[in-house]
Amino acid sequence: MKVIQWYPGHMAKAVRMMEENLKVCDAIVFVLDARAPVATFNPVLLKMAGGKPVLYLLNKGDLADGGADGFCALLRERGKNAVKIAANSASSARVLRGAMDSLVKEKAERLKEKGSARPLRFLVAGIPNTGKSTVINLLSGGRKAQTGDKAGVTRAKQWVKCGGFELLDTPGTMPPSCENQILARRLAYLGCVNDDILEFDEIALALLEELWEKYPAALTERYGIAGGTPLEMLDKICLRRGFVLRGNEFDYERGERALIDDFRKGKLGKVCLDSPEDLKEAGV
Repeated sequence: MKVIQWYPGHMAKAVRMMEENLKVCDAIVFVLDARAPVATFNPVLLKMAGGKPVLYLLNKGDLADGGADGFCALLRERGKNAVKIAANSASSARVLRGAMDSLVKEKAERLKEKGSARPLRFLVAGIPNTGKSTVINLLSGGRKAQTGDKAGVTRAKQWVKCGGFELLDTPGTMPPSCENQILARRLAYLGCVNDDILEFDEIALALLEELWEKYPAALTERYGIAGGTPLEMLDKICLRRGFVLRGNEFDYERGERALIDDFRKGKLGKVCLDSPEDLKEAGV
């Protein structure tokens, strides 16, 4: 399988920009995808944080199963601040605001004692397509940050005022490399890696293999798959969806993209691909 690689020049520039702006921020919100919280964790961002308080925000919780709750519990056991939300749901705003208030409570009290009325500043960071801008729009009550369902929508910093907070929306930043190709493939499934650099046939077959291992019922319910090799399962998807070319050959490209699109939109049910054991390697 082709090794998945990334880190274009604009990401290195984004990291330098965040390092500079972090000096005026009081805390950091690391946005993760609840379906793969370890794969979407960037250790470069944690190192950059230094001693500033950090909130691990597992977003897209509406697409994740109980495994994501287990990750939140494990992070809290390790003394971290963690919460799961769905930023596309208005009901998550109260939960998120409460977590952020708690994160900077001591700093807010010190500012109040000094008679300072300046807003507390949060840097919102994460890898591409984890929903950073959607999180900011949730807090601000409107579409103040640019959003999209693919990697790389936010390309420049955006300051957004949200009540007593100021939020800095930043471009998605990947780690310089990903030696663990299992985690790298999960990023590809989720749309965190630019689709243009991926071998979609390899990604689709790997996704089928992993889903059959962990969520076989989802494939059976959606496509009528009852087992077989990844290629045989892809044949079943093409047959089920009518992706057949002249000569009765399967249109694998359409089948692959339909599978990945279904997965990204949650049509295969709630999942959490990462396991607690993955945390050891991530260094969270």
